[in-house]
Amino acid sequence: MRLKKDKTWSQQQLAVKLRVAPKENEGFFNRERRRLLVDAAKTALAAALCWWIALRFGLHDGYWGSISAIIVMQSNVGATVTASRDRMLGTLIGAVLGFAFSLYGPTGLSYVLALLTAIVACGLMGLRNSARLACVTITIVMLVHREGSRWGLALDRVSEVVLGIVIALVVTTFVLPDRARLRLRDGMAAEFLLLGAFFEAILEGYRGAPAERLAGLREDVESMLKGNDQLLEASRNEPSTAAWREGLSMLSQFGRSLFESLLALELSVQDSHDDAFAQQLEPELGRLASDIGAGFHAAAGCIHKWRFNIAPQGINLEKDVADLETRMNGVRHTGIGFSQAEILRAYAVQLHLKQIAQLLKAARAETGHAVGKARE
Repeated sequence: MRLKKDKTWSQQQLAVKLRVAPKENEGFFNRERRRLLVDAAKTALAAALCWWIALRFGLHDGYWGSISAIIVMQSNVGATVTASRDRMLGTLIGAVLGFAFSLYGPTGLSYVLALLTAIVACGLMGLRNSARLACVTITIVMLVHREGSRWGLALDRVSEVVLGIVIALVVTTFVLPDRARLRLRDGMAAEFLLLGAFFEAILEGYRGAPAERLAGLREDVESMLKGNDQLLEASRNEPSTAAWREGLSMLSQFGRSLFESLLALELSVQDSHDDAFAQQLEPELGRLASDIGAGFHAAAGCIHKWRFNIAPQGINLEKDVADLETRMNGVRHTGIGFSQAEILRAYAVQLHLKQIAQLLKAARAETGHAVGKARE
């Protein structure tokens, strides 16, 4: 059983399958470069606004507002909110501890104890990303020599950070906003297409030579999964409906489960190039494999359109699984003429294909139930 080899899976073709115009991914000003330019412009705008406001109102060391805006400004709204939260909490903790420890003992000892306290406190509160920011604030409050009280320096530091955060949030939300949930939606669609490509490459190695692109596709899927996990975390900090959040979270879980099932399938087809028992399972085995491949493409289309209530045409995975099980029961008596290893491999492949088919069906059905009639 071999799948058709007339499909290639470059990034451009993935974009075409997602109905993105090819010109968006070609040329000097392609989609990613345009996004880079937009991010750069928004960061520069936020920093300049902070500096202008600091000069306008005579804030001490107003450049810290610009620094804060640059640090928290991310590529999408959700990631900016996350970075802003971490920086705000870190600055508040650092300001309080820096002022408190500056009141006791020699500067050197107090400074070390303040850093230790900040790191431990942030760790216990689950704010590890804020720990280093708290330490930076402690360093400024306790070691920077400036006229006035330490408490005044701490308040100035907090106000400057708040200014930078507020300006960054305003810019990222209202100036050409990039929503993490929308990027994640398209990322999940591309993920299912890559999973389908990985599936087809695995089955090229069943009763044949392993596909040359197999290792590369595995790495691409792993990279896509990590990137989508980051977008999922960022999307949770954006305003959206419960249906969107639940649907994206479900798809992420199904994507992980499908990848694990595909890795198990990859192991099950190793050393199968001389297997002959699987030939008796045709055409049912090939039909199920082809429909699973089509199922990945259909799932990607549902995700991209964010519509899950329409069943894909021409794909009946339940019938395919039942037909293959009937076929395997029918040829069981012929197993005496084949090696035990290839019979076990055939049964392993059948079980993994059944699991993948069930996951694909559940991904569309359960996500559709969670999403309901949600609209972008």
